[in-house]
Amino acid sequence: MEFWQNWVIDRSFRVLQELRKKYKFILIGGWAVYFLTKLLKSKDIDIIVDFVELERMKVEMRIEKTEFLKKYSCEIEGISIEIYVPYYSELAIPPEEIEKNTIFVEGFRIPSPEILLILKQQAEMERKNTIKGQKDRVDILGLLLAERIDFEKYKKFLRKFRLKGYEKRLREIIMNSSKEFEYLGVKNPREIKKLKKKLISKMC
Repeated sequence: MEFWQNWVIDRSFRVLQELRKKYKFILIGGWAVYFLTKLLKSKDIDIIVDFVELERMKVEMRIEKTEFLKKYSCEIEGISIEIYVPYYSELAIPPEEIEKNTIFVEGFRIPSPEILLILKQQAEMERKNTIKGQKDRVDILGLLLAERIDFEKYKKFLRKFRLKGYEKRLREIIMNSSKEFEYLGVKNPREIKKLKKKLISKMC
């Protein structure tokens, strides 16, 4: 069960592939989670580029600066693209730190799973009461269920960047989610309860 309509997902994926052909970037957000977990696809595109690449993009696209999180944004075929840059954008983990902790999945450079989880949590905290916030929670649970998270590394990043409340919020997401599990194909209440207990135990 996908979160967004198929035609939007297909268009977003096509735009993402075209961007990859032209520019160098680190893919974050929902698409990065998808390539890591192979669960739910995304609609919006979120990337990190350096300033050289940003200037190249400005030649071909109408890019606007957004004060919130100090990022840049544009649209291609109705698909929203959020662009973050080192030493400027305000992500929970600074872009310049993310650059040091990346992996390659299916030709895309993405953050380490632990950093990706933290970035997803940042997004969820900012929009928890919206439909996108629910999609963030689905992505967070997807990362946890895919068993790609090293919780020692996760906690180390939280300490290093003084991210208070993230671990507590993660526990709340696990314990309070219901519909989110259904998007991941888990509908049996007993199975959901079992998974919640398993995920909480891994955090300890």
